[in-house]
Amino acid sequence: MNISIICSDTLHPIYPLLEEWKNTQNQNHSVRLVSRKRDLTHGDILFLISCHEIIDDDIRANFSKTLVIHASDLPSGRGWSPHIWQILEGKRKIMVSLIEAEDKIDTGAIWKKIPIYIEPHELFNEINNKLFDIELKLMNFAMEKFNTIHPKPQFDKDATYYRKRTPEDSRIDPYKSISDQFDLIRISDPDRYPAFMDYNGYRYNIYIEKVNPSNNDGKN
Repeated sequence: MNISIICSDTLHPIYPLLEEWKNTQNQNHSVRLVSRKRDLTHGDILFLISCHEIIDDDIRANFSKTLVIHASDLPSGRGWSPHIWQILEGKRKIMVSLIEAEDKIDTGAIWKKIPIYIEPHELFNEINNKLFDIELKLMNFAMEKFNTIHPKPQFDKDATYYRKRTPEDSRIDPYKSISDQFDLIRISDPDRYPAFMDYNGYRYNIYIEKVNPSNNDGKN
């Protein structure tokens, strides 16, 4: 098969995994990984993985299928950063959906859903590892079932939407407890969107590192 992947940010933590996946698949298929839509050509499948550019129908027409992976139980949770919003809502089970790309965001027919389970102690990198593992499995599924899949349409009446996150959404209140804001701290990307607070006239970035299991859970 002739496969293309577009991931807009080469610094995104999934990018090295996509490169590794590409190299593995190139043993039996032709796979290209690009970061700009102008570098796309044609093929059987185009995967949009953390793609920030609009891939309109003129480009999608050059591929038999254009597929998106979205971390929500679609049609619920369309929009931006869905797994982040869901963790902040207190959800521990998150569905990851493989869908067809359409002009209207996250509305395409559903190929498959796989759940991931987020533990309350897991940090940003651990959550990413679980999510990225499922994304690669869904890409493999798409290739395996390309000729036999029967996608299920979505229905707008059941749709909900998440707004785009901004740096301000990573703000920590220094006058609230750590436990009240732990989910926000642990899901913040320490490299690109770190948690931060303003205090005593200065801005501080906040980083958290898991060291080892604790027996007292912060209690005296």
